[in-house]
Amino acid sequence: MKLKTKKRAVLLLKDGRFFSGYNFGAEGEAGGEVVFTTSMCGYQEILTDPSYDKQIVTMTYTQIGNYGFNEEDMESRKSFVAGFVVREYQDYPSNYRSKGSLDEFLKRYNIVGIEGIDTRALTAHLREKGAMNGIISTIEFDRKKLMEKLEKVPSMVGLDLVRYVSTDQPYSWSQGLWTLGKGYIEKDDGKYFVVAYDYGVKFNILRNLVNVGFRVLVVPADFPAEEVLKLNPHGVFLSNGPGDPEPVKYAIENVKKLITKKPIFGICLGHQILGLALGGKTFKLKFGHRGGNQPVKDLTTGKVEVTSQNHGFAVDIDSLGGRAEVTHINLNDNTVEGLRHRDFPIFSVQYHPEASPGPHDASYLFKRFYDLIESTK
Repeated sequence: MKLKTKKRAVLLLKDGRFFSGYNFGAEGEAGGEVVFTTSMCGYQEILTDPSYDKQIVTMTYTQIGNYGFNEEDMESRKSFVAGFVVREYQDYPSNYRSKGSLDEFLKRYNIVGIEGIDTRALTAHLREKGAMNGIISTIEFDRKKLMEKLEKVPSMVGLDLVRYVSTDQPYSWSQGLWTLGKGYIEKDDGKYFVVAYDYGVKFNILRNLVNVGFRVLVVPADFPAEEVLKLNPHGVFLSNGPGDPEPVKYAIENVKKLITKKPIFGICLGHQILGLALGGKTFKLKFGHRGGNQPVKDLTTGKVEVTSQNHGFAVDIDSLGGRAEVTHINLNDNTVEGLRHRDFPIFSVQYHPEASPGPHDASYLFKRFYDLIESTK
C-alpha cells in the first residue's frame, strides 16, 4: 500500500481563529459559513444535500471516509457544500457498495477538504461564538492575506441561495424507497398527484412521497402559482433548501396564492417560507441545528421524536398572530419545529422526516400529508 504525501491546508475563521491541518479532496481555496453537524455517518448524503450550499461543513464524528461513496446515496445531482472539515480522513474505504474514496468524490465536485484539525475545539468555538464565515486554503497560509479574501465572502443573511440549487425545468419523479436486493423501486401509479416546489429538494423526500402513494411533479422554485393551479394537483409540497428564507420573495408570494386553494406540506426551508407567507417572521439561530439526534416533541400526541435536522433559521411563532398553531417544539431550545394552519389543510415541520441514514421516528408525516389530502376529497 503506497502512502500518500499530505499537503498542508489551513482554516481561518472570521473572528481570527486559525486551524492548521492537511488537505484532502480538491486543492485551492473555499469560503463560506462554517457550521457543524453531529451526524456520525451519512457524510455523502450531507455533501449532496443542497441545504448546505455555500457552507463549510464540519463533521463532529472523528473518522470520516470509512465506507467511501456510491451513486445510490446521492441526495441531489451533485455536491453543493463550499468545503469539508474532518478530524481524521480514512483514505481506504471498506464497504461492498463503495465505488471509490471520499477523496475522489470531493475532487469530482471540486470540494476543498481539510483534515487533521481539532474538530472538537472548532465545534466548541462555533457553539460559543456562533456560526461564522471562514476560508479553507491549500495555497495561501498568511493570515492577513486570507482575512482580506474572507472579507469578500458574503454573509448568509439576506442571500438568496435557492436560485443556485433549484431545477431549471419541471420533471416527473417516480422513484420510491431503496430496498435490499432490489435497489430503488419505480412507482408511477399513485392515487394522488402533488406538485413539489424545488427549493433544493433532497431525493429521499421525493422517494417518500412516491412511497406513500403520490404521483410527483417537481417544479422550479419560481414556478408561478397560477401555473400550479392549472395543473390541478391534489396537494402542494414545499421542499427543503439552503440559506435565509426571507430573500426568496418569489417563493413566498407564490405560496401566499396557494394557501386557500390546496393542501400544503412543507419541510425545512419550505416550513420557513410557509411561515413567511402566512405573515410571520424568521430569525437566524446562533449556530443552527444540524445532525441526526435532535429531540422534538409532537404536541399533538405528546410523543418525543429523535430527528435529523439541517437549518440555520427558524420561524418566530409569535409573529404569526394566531393564524397557525405550534405542533412540534425542539426540546433543546424550545424553537418551533412544526406548525399547522387553524383554518386550512396546511402543515409543516422544520426537521427532516426523510433522513437516510438517520432516525425514522418522523416518517409518519408523509402519510399524514396523504391522509390530509384524502380527507379533503
